[in-house]
Amino acid sequence: MDNFIGNIDAKADAKGRICVPATFRKILQTAEDARLVLRKDIYKDCLVLYPVSAWEEELTKLRARLDEYDEEQQDFYIQFVSDSELLEMDSIGRILIPKRYMQLAGITNDVRFIGVNHTIKLWSRIQYEEFIKKNNEVFKTNARKFLSKSGTHE
Repeated sequence: MDNFIGNIDAKADAKGRICVPATFRKILQTAEDARLVLRKDIYKDCLVLYPVSAWEEELTKLRARLDEYDEEQQDFYIQFVSDSELLEMDSIGRILIPKRYMQLAGITNDVRFIGVNHTIKLWSRIQYEEFIKKNNEVFKTNARKFLSKSGTHE
């Protein structure tokens, strides 16, 4: 499957239906993956969409790292998988985001789709713009740190 790339605005209707951007739908159709798994991002106030195949890969990797007889690790796994929802695109490429997920991410009607490797992040457009503005200096510092050969170029 190709990686999702892009930063695309969309609108949610009153019922929480959002049309998946055409560039992302094309990747999903190429992979013959119309079903998606939705979960709240662990660190940010946004949602993450996984094509089912990517979700299954993620779970396989996670299970390989966790000890099924360690209670703390199993509690984490249960919470990780239980806070997910299977979605299916309709015939015109819309998905229905359950209200509780919309509330968790602060999404009302303006949505920003962000392609991030094998996932799609869904942000409230306003919250995403605030996140970018707030983290601009950190991004510049990290760019110097992570993109330079020595990690110390100013």
